Amino acid sequence: MAEPLRDRARRATGWRLKSNGDVRPHYVVCGSDPLAYWVVRSLLATDPPAGRVRVTLVVPERRRSEGPDGRDLPGVQVVRADRLDEATFRSAGLAGADGLALLHQDDVGNMHAALCAQEVEPRLRLVVRMFNTSLANGVRQLFPDSAVLSDASISAPAFVAAALGELAPTHFRHAGRTLYVARRADVRPQDVVSGLAVTTDPELVRVLPADESSADVVLAEATGRPPGTELAARRLVRARRRRQPVAVLLRALRSFATRKIGVAVLVLLAVIAVLGWLNARAADVTWSEALYLTLVTTLSGQDPDVNKPLAAQVMQVVLNLAGLALIPLITAAVVDGIVNARLALHAGRIQPDRSGHVVVVGLGNIGTRVMAQLHDFGVEVVAIDKNPEARGAPLAHRLGVPLIIGDAGQEETLRAASVDTCQALVVVSTDDGINLRAALNARSLDPDLRVVLRLFDGDFAERIQQAFGIGISRSVSYLAAPAFAAAMLDRAVIATIPVDRHALLVTEVPVVAGSPLDGRPLAAVARPGEVRLLAHTRAGQKTEWSTDPRMVIHAGDRLTVVARRAGLTALLRETTPVPPPAPAGAPAPRQPDE
Repeated sequence: MAEPLRDRARRATGWRLKSNGDVRPHYVVCGSDPLAYWVVRSLLATDPPAGRVRVTLVVPERRRSEGPDGRDLPGVQVVRADRLDEATFRSAGLAGADGLALLHQDDVGNMHAALCAQEVEPRLRLVVRMFNTSLANGVRQLFPDSAVLSDASISAPAFVAAALGELAPTHFRHAGRTLYVARRADVRPQDVVSGLAVTTDPELVRVLPADESSADVVLAEATGRPPGTELAARRLVRARRRRQPVAVLLRALRSFATRKIGVAVLVLLAVIAVLGWLNARAADVTWSEALYLTLVTTLSGQDPDVNKPLAAQVMQVVLNLAGLALIPLITAAVVDGIVNARLALHAGRIQPDRSGHVVVVGLGNIGTRVMAQLHDFGVEVVAIDKNPEARGAPLAHRLGVPLIIGDAGQEETLRAASVDTCQALVVVSTDDGINLRAALNARSLDPDLRVVLRLFDGDFAERIQQAFGIGISRSVSYLAAPAFAAAMLDRAVIATIPVDRHALLVTEVPVVAGSPLDGRPLAAVARPGEVRLLAHTRAGQKTEWSTDPRMVIHAGDRLTVVARRAGLTALLRETTPVPPPAPAGAPAPRQPDE
C-alpha cells in the first residue's frame, strides 16, 4: 500500500525524481504551427532562469510555414524528425515524461503517433488535437488518461460572436451554478458575479480591472435569457425576412439575365406602352379596353381594319413589329438565365445579389466551424475558398451554403459574394497575406463593413488596426493554447473567455501543503489585471461564492479563479510547494538543441 500512496504524493506535489536526476516535470510537444508555439510558451511561463518544467519540442526537419512554431524559444530542447515513431519518441526522452501533446493537423497521423507513444511510455498523460469527433471518441476509449481537444471548436464561438457584433457565447457550469459572459447592461445587478473587462474604448481594452464596477463585460449567473450572440442572430434573420418584396423581385430579375438583354426588354416594353396609350386615345376606349387591345395586337397581330384612320393603322403595324421582337427577347432572357445559373453552379460564382448575410473566407478547420455555427443560428452564409476540395466544402454543399471558388484577395471574388451588402466578413484562411488583402479590398467596397480578421501576431494586428481601422482580429492558436497547456498539466480549464485579443481562463486551483499561499488570507489571491477570485471551497464543504478576504487559506482548499495566462501561472507557483533540490552529483539539465 505504501507504493501507491507515495505515487499519489508525488503526483499531488507535481514533482518526481527523473532517471537523469532532474526533478522538473518533463513535457513533450509535437507540432510545427502557431498552436505548438503558444502551448510551449504557456508551459514555459515560469520563473526564469531556472524554470519549473522541462519541455521538448518535436518538429520536422524543415519549417513548413513562415510563422513561428516554437523551435526558436529559449529553454526548449528541440528534436527534429519528420516521422513520429518509437525511435523519435525515445530520442525525445518520452520514457518517464509527464505528458505528451500531439498538435499536428492530421487526425489519423496523431492517432498513429499516440499508439507509438504508448509503446514507449504506457502511463502517459496524452493531449491530442483532433478535428474529427468520431476519431476523438476512439482516442478517448484507447487512452483513458487523455484529453482530446479541437482548437477550432474552442475558438470558433469568438469569431461568430465578433461577426454578429456580440460577446463570445461562453457558458459553463461550476459548483451548482450556470454562469455566462454578458454585457452589464443586459443583466440584472443581482445576477452579476464578477466584472471581467472594460471595453468602452476599443483601442484600450482592460481585463480584470481593480474597480469591478467599471467593467461593462461581466460574468453573470444564467437566468434563462438567451446569450447575446443568439439574440443578434435572431435579429438579423428577422431583418432579412422584413425586406421589401419588390426589392427582392427586382434583384432576382437583375440577376436572371444579362444587362444588354434586360435593357432591350425594358426599352421594347416602354415602346409598347407608349403606342398602346396613343392607340387607346385614338380609339377613345377605357384603360382596361386599351390594355386588352394592346396585348392582343402585340402578341397576335390580329384585327386588321382598313377603315381605321391612318395613324391607328401605323400604330397597329408598329405594335405588331414590337410583338415580333418581344417574343424572341423573352426567349433569350429565359435561356440566358438558365445558362447563367448552370455556369454559376459549375464555377462556384454567386450571381444573385444578397444582403444581410455573412461571408466566410477559408473553409479549413476554423472556417468550417464558423460556417456551421452561423448556419445553425439561421444566418445566411456565403463561403469563399480557393480550393474546391477544402475541408469544409462537403459540409457547405450539404448545408446548402453557396461556395465560391476563387482568391478572396481579388475584388471580383468578393463582389461575387456580394461583400458590399453583407453583414460581416470573417476572414479565417491560414494565409495572413490573403487575409489582409481580402479585408482591405472588402473595406474598399464598403468602408463601414465589419471585418473579423484572423491574425497570429498581436503586434501586427495592432498596427493593422491603427493603419486601416480593422479593429476586430482574433488568433485561433492564442485562444486555444491555454486549454491545451492546462490539459498537459492535468488541470482542467473550466472555461476560456475571449475578450478582444485576450483570453481569460476560469479554473479551480488546489492549494498544496507547504505552498506560499498556505496560511495566507484570501485577499492575497487577487491581482488586478491578472487574477480574480470567484469562489472558495474548503475540503469537504460547499463552495462559497461570497468570500471574506480575511479568511485564511489552508492546504486542501480549492480556489476558483478567472485569470489571464500569466496570472494563472503565477498563482500556480504560489499554490505549489517549492521543488526539492536535485541530488548531489546529478547531471545538469540539457540545454536547448543539445
